[in-house]
Amino acid sequence: MKKLRVRYSQPINSDTFEVSPPAQAPQGVLVDAILVTSEICGQTLSAAAARILAGDLADFDETAILGALSRCRMEVQGRLKVSDIVVRIADGRPDAEEAWDMLPRDETASIVWTEEMARAWGLALPLLEAGDVGAARIVFGDNYARAVQQSRMRREPVRWMPSLGSDVKAREAAVLEAVRKGRLTVTQASALLPPGDLLPVAANDAPARARKLH
Repeated sequence: MKKLRVRYSQPINSDTFEVSPPAQAPQGVLVDAILVTSEICGQTLSAAAARILAGDLADFDETAILGALSRCRMEVQGRLKVSDIVVRIADGRPDAEEAWDMLPRDETASIVWTEEMARAWGLALPLLEAGDVGAARIVFGDNYARAVQQSRMRREPVRWMPSLGSDVKAREAAVLEAVRKGRLTVTQASALLPPGDLLPVAANDAPARARKLH
């Protein structure tokens, strides 16, 4: 396997990221959902314990919490913990399998990835360079999942960053895809691409922006 260098993402001003304030879930709704989920997982909680858990989760978006609890009911066995819920919150970060599939395979490839992906990739890279893809995948998955859980526990929003390879066309494709998926703004992408490359994306976004005004 061709030796890869650890590539550091090009910096983007964090002030350009707009983080919407989380919606507050009514305590009664969360408490009831936690009580039901805990019972299905195999252990009954007291109402007082459920209220404490609900308070710990109050900073997260209501829909995301309830979605995470739904996953817990299918995946968790035994005592329900805050970490079980937090790690399953949908906050824009890809799961470990999707994140692995997104990773660059050589220095020509470009990617727009999260901080957690970049850190886990650096730990898995020596194994990839040694040709042990299976072990690299395990190391990446374990470290990525741990980093994601820590970021969510610290209430850190997902942050997408570009890591650009040498293939110019692949670089443009990666950046434009990130804009379409809302991972980069047009302003952020314009600093990475030649003038004019963002015109098709801007044109496609114009009708959506117009609808929001009516």
